[in-house]
This record gives sequence, C-alpha cells and structure tokens, in this order.
Amino acid sequence: MSTREYDILTIGDMNVDLVFDLGDAFPQFGQVEQWVPDYFQEMGGSACIFACQAAKLGLRVAILGRVGSDSYGELMLRRLRESGVDTRFIMSDPALKTGLGLALCRPDGDRAILTYAGSLNAVYPEDITDDFLTRGRHIHYCSYYLQTNLLPAVPEFLQRAKELGLTISIDTNWDPDETWNGGLQTSLGLADVFLPNEREARAISHCTSLSEAARCLVEMGPLTVIKMGVDGVLVAGREQQFIVPVEIVPHPVDTVGAGDSFDGGFVAAWLQGLPLEVCADIGNACGRANTLARGGIAGQLWRTDLPQMG
Repeated sequence: MSTREYDILTIGDMNVDLVFDLGDAFPQFGQVEQWVPDYFQEMGGSACIFACQAAKLGLRVAILGRVGSDSYGELMLRRLRESGVDTRFIMSDPALKTGLGLALCRPDGDRAILTYAGSLNAVYPEDITDDFLTRGRHIHYCSYYLQTNLLPAVPEFLQRAKELGLTISIDTNWDPDETWNGGLQTSLGLADVFLPNEREARAISHCTSLSEAARCLVEMGPLTVIKMGVDGVLVAGREQQFIVPVEIVPHPVDTVGAGDSFDGGFVAAWLQGLPLEVCADIGNACGRANTLARGGIAGQLWRTDLPQMG
C-alpha cells in the first residue's frame, strides 16, 4: 500500500451540464416561446466524472480546480463529496462563474451544445505545485484541449509528476481545433496509460486502421486503451493487442460521461495491479452502467458492485 495520501490526483474541468429535451420543439428567435418535455441538471466535466467513479471504487481521490461562488459551484462540490472525492484543493472564487454546458437534445439522439467556460479552464500552471503532486501516486489528466490555461504547461508538469514518482494516465478528449498540438507527443511519451476513443485515436495517429492507430500510439510510449463504444475496447501494448467486448445496452438512457466512467474503472483496476483483461472488463462495466441513467454520475458503479476489485 502506498504511503502517499491519495491513490489518484486529477485536475478539474469544472462545469455543470444543463440538458433540455426538445421533443418536437425547434429553437426559434423572435421571442417565440415553446414547451419542452423535460430538462436535467447535473455535474459535468470529464475529470469530475472520472474522479467520482474512481472514488466509488474505493480509491482515495483528490481533485484540483476552481468553481464559482454560486449555486452551480455548490452543486459540483456536493456531488464530488457524495461520491467520496476529496475537494480540499478546489478553490471557490467569488469573481468566477462556474462553467456551464447547455445541451439541446433532439429525440434522434443528436444534440447542440453551448458552453460557457468560466471555471472549466480556470486552473493555471502555478496552481500545480510539487506539494500537490507529492500527495498522490498517480495523476489522471483529461480535457487536454479544453483546459486552455494549462495547455502550454502540460508536458512540464507531467514531467515533474514523473520525476516525483507518480504514474500517469491521459484522456485527451476531442481537440476543438483538430490540431492535436500542445506538446501531446511529449506528454504521451511520459504517460503510462492512454485512453482515447476510436475517433481520437485515428486523429492523433493519422491512421485509418484502428489496429495501426494503436500500434502508432504505443510507439509513443503508453499502454493504449481505445474505447470503441458498443464494440468494447482495444487494449494495445508493445507485446500484445486484443479486444475486450462489452455487454450491449439495448436502450441506453444517456451516454454522457460513459467514457470518463470507463477511465475511472480501468485506472482503478490498473492501480491495483489486476490483469489488463480484468481492467478492461471493469472499465467496460463502469462505462456500460453509466449509460443506464441520466447524466455522468447517477449510474456509476460502487466497489461492492464489482467483486473483481477485491
């Protein structure tokens, strides 16, 4: 057992998701008012969803970030604490609004998303101190291209984390500019585990074949675990490459946060030294359960749901 205070550290893209189900309505300007069938509000943010899942599986998790001194910030802090995440490194800033994503969802599953950044990208390089890093044995970094104030410094603080003895996992999420710059290749060379989805893996590797994409990413350094949705995950290392299927959900309620919950399950199992097939099975179970409820955290599994976790 590590003598460090936390098993996992992460850095928060703090925001709340506000989801409107449009039904037959279509937004119109000109002061046109329309009825919608439902709406839903929940904590969002890839790092936050990841942290909640890992903590529910029994790991000691702390998150660094900022929220506004507002009701959305209070919601985020409450949800994290309810899940067992330590929030002592989250600063509440009265000069800041908590980030907000407004999703307008059609019955066919398509959605339009409007995002106010606010606290989502309000962490700065000077916030990531050695004192913070030395408290954990692993750091998970995600929303690589949304946390814009950190983007130029990511390779530097990951290098410090490595030198301080932490293992590293990365999930870039999508790059809105589709440049995939920001020192990503250097960062992946420092990482132990990389957890992209298949679209991200192809874009970063410039490979059409997913198998070739995995080989290319592994050559950069990390164990690569590519999320393929209903097709499961492709796990690739230097000596092996295999697919771990997932039990299909016939009628998913909501896919928001499924990939982040997968990450939480996989990393939690990987840190316990479980075989990669078991890590992938646990990740798949966490991602699958996420799709059975609205929002990113309501459907998440707890340690008692997964006997493989011991």
